[in-house]
Amino acid sequence: MSQDVLTTETSRRQLQQIITGLSDGVILLELDQTIVWANNAALAMHGVDRIGELGADAEDYVRRFALRYRNHHPVPADNYPIHRVARGETFSDVLVELTPVHDEEHTWVHRVRSLVVTDSHGEPESLVLIMDDVTDWASAEQRFEKTFAANPAPAVICRLSDLRYIKVNPGFLEMTGYARDQVIGSSTYELDVLDQAENKDLAKQRLREGATIPQMQAELRMADGDYKQVIVAGQPLELNDEPCMLFSFVDMEPRRKAEVALRQSEERFAKAFRLTPVPILVCSAGDQVVLDVNDAFLETLAYPREEVQGKSIAEIDFIHDKGAKAKLLAALEKTGRLDRVDVRVRKKDVGLIDCAVSAETVNIQDTPCYLLVLMDITERKRTELELVAAIEEVMKDASWFSRTLIEKLANVKNVNSPQLPSVSFTDLTVRERDVLELICEGLADKEIAARLKLAPNTVRNHVATVYSKLDVHSRSEAIVWARERGLFAGAGRSRGQR
Repeated sequence: MSQDVLTTETSRRQLQQIITGLSDGVILLELDQTIVWANNAALAMHGVDRIGELGADAEDYVRRFALRYRNHHPVPADNYPIHRVARGETFSDVLVELTPVHDEEHTWVHRVRSLVVTDSHGEPESLVLIMDDVTDWASAEQRFEKTFAANPAPAVICRLSDLRYIKVNPGFLEMTGYARDQVIGSSTYELDVLDQAENKDLAKQRLREGATIPQMQAELRMADGDYKQVIVAGQPLELNDEPCMLFSFVDMEPRRKAEVALRQSEERFAKAFRLTPVPILVCSAGDQVVLDVNDAFLETLAYPREEVQGKSIAEIDFIHDKGAKAKLLAALEKTGRLDRVDVRVRKKDVGLIDCAVSAETVNIQDTPCYLLVLMDITERKRTELELVAAIEEVMKDASWFSRTLIEKLANVKNVNSPQLPSVSFTDLTVRERDVLELICEGLADKEIAARLKLAPNTVRNHVATVYSKLDVHSRSEAIVWARERGLFAGAGRSRGQR
């Protein structure tokens, strides 16, 4: 079709019919900037139904629609594409965000180019704006930009056509110490992230092919010239219709420091475990199988290592009292720790020693374990028993002493070490509680019988039951048991104090 034909009214109508069904938006203007025609796609891209709603001319168009660049800065009125084409400028791929002034909730992103139609003599005859609706693409790109910037994993993107970096996220800048302008625009030859990769040749080949670069260890040069251990990987992608490579990194330095700290901690624990003179045993929490014991444990209990390690506590059976062993393990399973619980321990040579057992739950190679520490208190126990025997002899007739003195003697007698959970005060009957209270007042059985109006034999039975339930063996132990729990603080004074 010749230029002479295009200048006729008939050819203009034919041209309009051709472009009406195009997906590209087209707006025709006269040389005086009057808007004379637009296809349906152009109207839809502006959120209007009729050409008159675009405005009568370029000035009216500027008043009806607000344009911003992709960086959200407003487009000056004289730089609107409709004004630029009116000045005869030829441009392409101008990206603008368009929002109707009367409807600020809707925004489109247009990629705009210009066309100046000339007559047969080369003189401008009509002005044309051609636009693509790239709103979906822009939204996806914006989401990518936000995700890329917010991703804490260090990353850079290089363009494959010239191997220059076009994007870098804050994670990479923070890890390496580079400034943004030191990275953007530089090439992979200047900042070679694959230079110290463990499989450098494969990585370089994949980069040239635009193929995925598998994860591999590397040393990345920092801004200060030092190197940092990282894991690097490359993923091809398209950005703005250009083939690119996304390099992502994992900083191995925190892991390396953690591993060094863990190794040093384990070494310190191992040394302390081996060298401490106190018997120590480590067993799994689940089945109580012994994982390790120190030399002090083997020497104190006279066991060879092969008869202990790999065996369960039940199989070794070194805790003499089976009931105490069951209570100890149950308490440990419930609370995860023990603090100086007195038990009798059987040595390999059948001898018995008194021990105060403390325990804590520890994680060894992500497995819950119990760390049991056995303190030999045999000598202390012997001394205490001798003292208790003397006190028991003195306290056979408690009526000669004040309640305060009784309590002091009983407290001296008490081993004063936390025990496994025992009976509660509420487990006693009302009558047994009355008897216990009067015992704590220092009353003898006959006095208790008189006070409670009971037969002496009945009182003796109640006393025996109280002893049994509290797991004590004397009046002084019963008094200590009650005082440790703050019972009968307001009880009356004993006969010795009247």
